[in-house]
Amino acid sequence: MNFKDSVRRSFALGKKEFRSFLHSPSFWLTAVFFLVFVSVRLYFFKNFFLLDTASLRPFFSSFPLAFVFVIPALTMKSWAEEKKTGTFELLLSMPFSETELCLGKFFASFTALLSLLALSTAVPLSLFPLGRFDPGIIAAEYTGALLLGASALSLGLLLSSVSKNQAAAFVGTAVVLLAISLTNNLTGDLPPRLAGFINYFSLSFHFESFSRGLLDSRDIAFFLVTTILFLFLNTQVLVYRRWK
Repeated sequence: MNFKDSVRRSFALGKKEFRSFLHSPSFWLTAVFFLVFVSVRLYFFKNFFLLDTASLRPFFSSFPLAFVFVIPALTMKSWAEEKKTGTFELLLSMPFSETELCLGKFFASFTALLSLLALSTAVPLSLFPLGRFDPGIIAAEYTGALLLGASALSLGLLLSSVSKNQAAAFVGTAVVLLAISLTNNLTGDLPPRLAGFINYFSLSFHFESFSRGLLDSRDIAFFLVTTILFLFLNTQVLVYRRWK
């Protein structure tokens, strides 16, 4: 089987998985939570209308924190639900490679996240008449949100594959994301070299350049490498489960 056929099969699996998202009440509750969270934080906690500046940086700065709850909600069922319902072994017995199964799950959850981000554009669009916002900066900020989301989703899928149930997958992913998202807020009093080393593993730290409208190749590489790494580890978990 060639690469093109493998990708096609992964997309087919992802399409099927995404349909299950659309029929799941938890997905729509997650969407409502995400939109309410980022909007309330922008208008009330960040006091957007008192800033007197045409910048959506306060809006996008809330995404890493929102993802701490949104990403686990999107990924907790991916593998943990399969094990709970007893379909995990059946899925592994199907004529799909571990890579195709992992990519299928990833494509589905990434499309779900993309849908949430598309819904969130209602906030910037509603503010455009109030000032001269830079579309290029907003595009960079959404690009960063997608890369951040991809990395977090791949981590969530990995943790779901080693969790016994959805609750464990949700809590485990939320705790890990909280730890690696907010560590940069705790390094202010540390020596510069140690702070830089710790910040390198912080998702929020690598998202900061995007929230300022900058496309830093180092941050892009970080998100891409971590996404691929977590997906690779996920496939290794499946290989172990298949031959266990």
